[in-house]
Amino acid sequence: MIKSSVYRVAFIGCGKRAHEHAIGVQVDSRCEVVGLSDISTASAETLNAEFGFQAKIYTDHKEMLAKEKPDVVLICLWTPLHLPVFRDCTEAGVKAVLCEKPMSATWGDCQDMGRIAEETGCQLTFSLQRRFAKGNQTVRRLIKEGKIGQVLRMDLYSPPNLLDCGIHTFDQAISYMDETAAKWVLGAVDTTEIYNWFNVPSECGASGQIIFANGVQANLYSGSIDTWEPTQDMAKIWAGVRVIGTDGFIEVMWDGQIVRGVNYEDPSWKPEMELSSMSDQMKGYVRHAIDCLETGEEPEVSHKKALRASEIIFAVYESVRRNARVELPLTGVTDSPFITMLENGQFTK
Repeated sequence: MIKSSVYRVAFIGCGKRAHEHAIGVQVDSRCEVVGLSDISTASAETLNAEFGFQAKIYTDHKEMLAKEKPDVVLICLWTPLHLPVFRDCTEAGVKAVLCEKPMSATWGDCQDMGRIAEETGCQLTFSLQRRFAKGNQTVRRLIKEGKIGQVLRMDLYSPPNLLDCGIHTFDQAISYMDETAAKWVLGAVDTTEIYNWFNVPSECGASGQIIFANGVQANLYSGSIDTWEPTQDMAKIWAGVRVIGTDGFIEVMWDGQIVRGVNYEDPSWKPEMELSSMSDQMKGYVRHAIDCLETGEEPEVSHKKALRASEIIFAVYESVRRNARVELPLTGVTDSPFITMLENGQFTK
């Protein structure tokens, strides 16, 4: 645990997402940005100027790690680079890494990131910043208070690409159930089109069923609302969760916007509407990560929690490969079943 009240901070990757992370770093007086690394010097210079960091600029992140010796690093790179760059950070003695989501392109790499974090003691978090949205915090409280009774079922909605977008929906659902892990998964993917997000190929839609360890059943809908032919309700929560309990239900968008809440015994009840911007969420994410670095507590968006959501994604893909439901924990899988099937021509029209 670091005892100092000021932490040397560095960015690896200075594009759009780095700017969003920088909002949180800029307002935390415990963060002193000492280095920015990007293959584009212009991108690093823009980030430096926009936020007034006065940091040294590098095109080689390893050189920056060696010379600046940061305590905290923010990795804002494309997905396949997360594991190797995180490894470089731990080898350089970095104490905390705030990494862009998703974890990695394969289940094996995701597990390796978790293993390295555990072995080195480096605090690894992922930018599942929507956990810090006020609305999502309110929903978690209402569920714990029993406002909708015992949770029975959830409908999970996500834009296309389970790996990059679905992780937010799965993480949101898991957080509503006090971090309960999935028990088994049955899934299907739509390969009418193949997308490429941050150098990782993906499906254009997916559906499935997830049974959680507490018995809650979740139905998954992923894809463009233009292809769903959605009902009005589906269109309202195209990215988020409907939580259905014995005494009512709540419909929530990703960012905590409560679309509707119903209590069967009290028709007049309406849940509080508490909205927060992406900037507010990123400020909460960075502040909490630094707090946990000081206290040693598990962060709200720790690698352990990111692994639970990621496991569901790769289990959906593995279910497609096996043509069967997949029991969790997911074992015997280190690749991305989707990418393997794609490369093997299984989705050829």
